Amino acid sequence: MRYLLMVKADTNGGAASPELMAAMGKLTEDMTKAGVLIDTGGMQASQSATSLTLAGGKVTVTDGPFTEANEVVGGYAIVKVKSKQEAIQLARNFLDVHAKIMGPGYLAETEVRRLYSSEDFGPGGAQ
Repeated sequence: MRYLLMVKADTNGGAASPELMAAMGKLTEDMTKAGVLIDTGGMQASQSATSLTLAGGKVTVTDGPFTEANEVVGGYAIVKVKSKQEAIQLARNFLDVHAKIMGPGYLAETEVRRLYSSEDFGPGGAQ
């Protein structure tokens, strides 16, 4: 099973500290060696983002920053694991690294979502 782990944080954004980057590098290296990490990456702050919204059949394009957002996706990982509990533990590991580096005042959340696979649609594709 593949899962997407999305790390959401406050909108302060910006580049991560060298200490956090080193700790995250170690965690991703360990996950790669364990054979569970497919891909990972960090997101730039919303100042460089563009949002597309579909409403009433019309697409609207809006450039960031998005000050109304309380939280933004700051990074992600795609993992291949045997169970949802294993994906949750990996997400907990991400948050633990952030807590150690950023301190107890740092607020973040990781959303764990299973990704569809061909097996979810049965023989012959989507149903």
